[in-house]
Amino acid sequence: MRWPAVERGAGDVVVHEVRGVVARGKGAPVAVETVLVPDPGPGEALVRVQACGVCHTDLHYREGGINDEFPFLLGHEAAGVVEAVGDDVTDVAPGDVVVLNWRAVCGRCRACRRGRPWYCFDTHNATQEMTLQDGTTLSPALGIGAFAEKTLVAAGQCTKVDPAADPAAAGLLGCGVMAGWGAAVNTAPVLKGDTVAVLGCGGVGDAAVAGALYAGARQVIAVDLDDRKLEWARGFGATHTLNAGSGDVVAQLRAMTGGFGPDVVIDAVGRPETFRQAFDARDLAGTVVLVGVPNPEMTLEIPLLEVFGHGGAVKSSWYGDCLPERDFPLLVDLWQQGRFPLDAFVSERIGLDDVEEAFSRMERGEVLRSVVVL
Repeated sequence: MRWPAVERGAGDVVVHEVRGVVARGKGAPVAVETVLVPDPGPGEALVRVQACGVCHTDLHYREGGINDEFPFLLGHEAAGVVEAVGDDVTDVAPGDVVVLNWRAVCGRCRACRRGRPWYCFDTHNATQEMTLQDGTTLSPALGIGAFAEKTLVAAGQCTKVDPAADPAAAGLLGCGVMAGWGAAVNTAPVLKGDTVAVLGCGGVGDAAVAGALYAGARQVIAVDLDDRKLEWARGFGATHTLNAGSGDVVAQLRAMTGGFGPDVVIDAVGRPETFRQAFDARDLAGTVVLVGVPNPEMTLEIPLLEVFGHGGAVKSSWYGDCLPERDFPLLVDLWQQGRFPLDAFVSERIGLDDVEEAFSRMERGEVLRSVVVL
């Protein structure tokens, strides 16, 4: 397979013509189009994409649920090989196998200076633009745009991992798996002996189940409306399952935890109904973690006295509060040691032309992750 590069204009800028999946308008089917990707400038890296997972976030972009900056170059949950870097880049080099992350920390903002880089308030992306052949600027999903043969990112978005890792599995650390695992391990954090409930058992929720098990939870209850997804959750370490359509979720979670409620409840759905269930079901002084992403129209009302009276903590989890350079290699190591089933998240391997149908399968709940392999 070739990724041709051609010189354009009077300067010496090299532009790579590649195939990429583009969403041109709200709700419109995506299509594979020719994308022009420039060679990296200062602080940038050109990455040959090997694999990219089909994530709900990409569907949200297509549906206009993130913003309206169409057209979008979709894809962000990816692994690949660095082909070239800007003159000032030293952390990665051509030939490095990397997982792409969408929170390249700056090291300078107030969060970074306080030793909390996972909250970095000034994450950055590539400066140069990727375009269509007619010059139309593309908005890369989460600053990555990896449903393409090559993409241009900030060098800080490249996290080196063991080159022996299967890119179809390793790339999933770039979003959903890291978000769920980190919600349990980093954000909550789940402690040894805790009881945990996870609401929603898609890719993020199942990663939270696996994370809770890794952290030492003695009981992990998976909650979903789909019995098939509950069975998947058992495969990731859920000790108990609960079909949310079988009755009062809050009452049943309390009954399953000695009448008290779980120590930690992770909402991987992100709806007012599930968040309220999580808030009410947890034990006194328990923790709620919201990792499912609500849409902009959703609101929630909780009496302030209940917030005070229940105590504990209510947290949101941004990207699993991860540090990619710390957590991505760790999870690859755990996977290779047989301690984390990363490859089990890969339901099918597809091509760029199959992304639209993969969105449909995802909406029907038929897959954990479809992965585009290039």
